[in-house]
Amino acid sequence: MPNAQRLLHTAITPPSYNRPVDSIDFGPFQMGPGAPLVFIGGPCVIESEAHALDLAHAIKAVAQAAGVPYIFKASFDKANRTSRQSFRGPGLDAGLRTLARVKAEARVPVLTDIHEPWQADPVAAVVDVLQIPAFLCRQTDLLVAAARTGRPVNVKKGQFLAPLDMRHVIAKIRDSVPPPHGDSPEPDAAARGGARLFVTERGATFGYHNLVVDMRAFPLLRSLGVPVVFDVTHSLQLPGAGDGVTAGQAEFIEPLASAGVAAGVDGVFLEIHDEPARAKSDAQNALRLDLLPSLLDRLVRLDAIARERERAPGREDDVARTASPAAAAPASSRGASRS
Repeated sequence: MPNAQRLLHTAITPPSYNRPVDSIDFGPFQMGPGAPLVFIGGPCVIESEAHALDLAHAIKAVAQAAGVPYIFKASFDKANRTSRQSFRGPGLDAGLRTLARVKAEARVPVLTDIHEPWQADPVAAVVDVLQIPAFLCRQTDLLVAAARTGRPVNVKKGQFLAPLDMRHVIAKIRDSVPPPHGDSPEPDAAARGGARLFVTERGATFGYHNLVVDMRAFPLLRSLGVPVVFDVTHSLQLPGAGDGVTAGQAEFIEPLASAGVAAGVDGVFLEIHDEPARAKSDAQNALRLDLLPSLLDRLVRLDAIARERERAPGREDDVARTASPAAAAPASSRGASRS
C-alpha cells in the first residue's frame, strides 16, 4: 500500500469500532442501544408563546399515538440567519419563559441551542437538553460550558467535518464533565466517562447551495460510543439559495428520514410547522404538521426492522467491515490497493 494511502487509513480509522454506545436517560425514556427511536421536533424558532404551546401539544399527541418518545425543540435566537432583516426569535429571557411553559404545560422534555458560553447556565436551568449548533461545534469554550452544566448535550456535526472528526468534539465534552462532588476544578477519570452526550448528523456541504447525507456517517459516528440522531429537515436545506433566506426541499423528508432510520440511528430530528409557508425560519424545509402521523408510523416500523438487525449475531463485525476505510474507499482505490 502506498505510504500516503496507509497514512490516510490510519488517520481515519476509529480507535475501537465495536465500542459500546452510551445510553442517555431522559427520565421517562432513554436514547441509545435497546431503546425506542426518539423523536425531537418543533418549530425552527419560537414565533410566539401561543404558537409554541399549540405545536407542542399537537406534536406530543401525534408522538404518543405512534408510541414514540418525544422531545420538544425550538430556538430562542437564530443567530446565524442569512440576512440581518430575518426574524431571529424572542431572545433569551422571553424564549426561556416560553420554553418553561412548554415543559410545564405540555409535560415534555425541552431542547434548545446556545451560541455563547455565558448562555449555558441560565438555559440549563430551564431546559432538559443543550444543543450546540453545527457551525459552532468546534468552539471549545462553548462545549466546555455546556458540559459543565451537567445537562445532556446534543452536538450537531458541522457541515464541514468528516464523521470521525467528531471524536475531538466528543473528547472536549467528556473531559469537561464536572467532578461528582464538585470538590475539584478538574474532572476525575470516573467523571469523564459520565457525559450525557449525543451527536446529530445534519448533512455535509456539497458545492454551493447544497447539502448531502452520506449514510456511512451514521455507523461511523456511532462507533465513537455515542447515540446518533438524524436531523432530516436541516439536511434538506439549500443554504443561501433563497433571496436572503435559506431554501429547502421538504418534498424529500420522507425518503431521507426512512433511509436514516433504516441505517440504525437512535433518533430523528424534524422541524415542524402547522403552516410551513408562513414559518418565520426554514419555511422551505419544514414538515407540515398534518404529514407527521403517517411519517412517524413509517419510521417506527423501519426502526423495528433496523433494531432486529442490530441484535443479530455478528452484527457489529458486519458494520465494522462495511464502515472501515477500505470499504468506504472508491472502487478504483480499493482495486489499486490490492495491486
